[in-house]
Amino acid sequence: MALWEYLALLTGVLISGGAALLIKSESKITVQILLSFSGAYILGITVLHLMPSVFSGGFETASFWLLGGFFIQLLLEQLSKGVEHGHIHAHPGAKPSFALSIMLGLCLHAFIEGLPLSQYTGFHDTLHSHGEDSEDHHLLFGIILHKIPAAFALMILFIKSGYSRTMAWVCLLIFASMSPLGALATSGLKLDLPILANLVALVVGSFLHISTTILFEADDKRQHAVSWRKLAVIVAGLGLSMFTLH
Repeated sequence: MALWEYLALLTGVLISGGAALLIKSESKITVQILLSFSGAYILGITVLHLMPSVFSGGFETASFWLLGGFFIQLLLEQLSKGVEHGHIHAHPGAKPSFALSIMLGLCLHAFIEGLPLSQYTGFHDTLHSHGEDSEDHHLLFGIILHKIPAAFALMILFIKSGYSRTMAWVCLLIFASMSPLGALATSGLKLDLPILANLVALVVGSFLHISTTILFEADDKRQHAVSWRKLAVIVAGLGLSMFTLH
């Protein structure tokens, strides 16, 4: 991975967390728009880019790892309480341990997502035989994009739980560093294609869980209605993922 990729992973989270402090409110509409776009984009790149890369090589165990990623995400949300989907559950005076539990779930999730990042472009090129090195950053952009609303919600959660701004920034920086650390953990290893396929499949399972949960959460839970604004943002997210298809 290039230096700019590590920096992009860090700055996306930090800028979003800083924006939460500036807005000084949950800004539900803003979060919903970000979530709808990111959920649609993640679903699009997962189906159009990541899954074809994983399954075009005929790797027999990738399907099991995909299911594993889906259910690992289900388990991690017992800690994170759905902050990946932009949910903000804390009320003023919430115990600090509540926020730390959520942060732990998010950090584990982010670290797992980062594991295949350092070698994904080479993995993709080997399977698709481009003839020259390509710049396939779909996995990178998917991770960055869905962490933006999560970081926004997490920063609000820290403040509501009574953390000082300094401590909230320290916690946010730890969260921001998890995916880069995951990438660094595998950057010096020479992983075989089947292992890389399994790691990507693990992330695909996680992406499928997150994106479908976001999109299935309707604006009106009683009537299962989706506003035209949300529908337009979803179409835009899917359109962007299709526009980058190659």
